Amino acid sequence: MVSPAWGEVWTRPGLSRRMRSVTLTALTAGGHHEELATHVRAALRNGLAPQEIQEVLLHGAVYCGVPAANSAFAIADTVLREGKR
Repeated sequence: MVSPAWGEVWTRPGLSRRMRSVTLTALTAGGHHEELATHVRAALRNGLAPQEIQEVLLHGAVYCGVPAANSAFAIADTVLREGKR
């Protein structure tokens, strides 16, 4: 069974797949770092450039707090380095 988050919610017409990458901020705010790498990879597949991912995380830092954002940046950096190998 597909979770509503991955099925019904992600396939709704209201937001583009690129816009749904705002999920990165929600995961950062909630401290869900175990999910963040998966969503960074998804953001890349959805067409975000690494610089856009960095901007989403920087924007989120204002609202989520710098410690949470620093952790998110470290995770995103690891994922982005994987892609350059």
